[in-house]
Amino acid sequence: MKTTVEMSDVLLRRAKKLAARRGTTLRAVIEDALRAALEAEEGPRAVAPIRTHTFGGRGLQAGLSWSDWATIRAMSYQGRGG
Repeated sequence: MKTTVEMSDVLLRRAKKLAARRGTTLRAVIEDALRAALEAEEGPRAVAPIRTHTFGGRGLQAGLSWSDWATIRAMSYQGRGG
């Protein structure tokens, strides 16, 4: 989207110099600054909680060994395309 924004000449020159130092565009510098200002005002976004899945039982399935991670991994993805 295009828009017109008026700003001081000094601020624009500083932003252009920053873009050149970073090897990026003026647009990217302005977007980064605007995004940072909005996030500072709104606070950090909430992170979705990680759901854990636990199952009843007493350790490894019969016939498995803690040292056989390849088999454990294969069984955990069995039937899930992995």
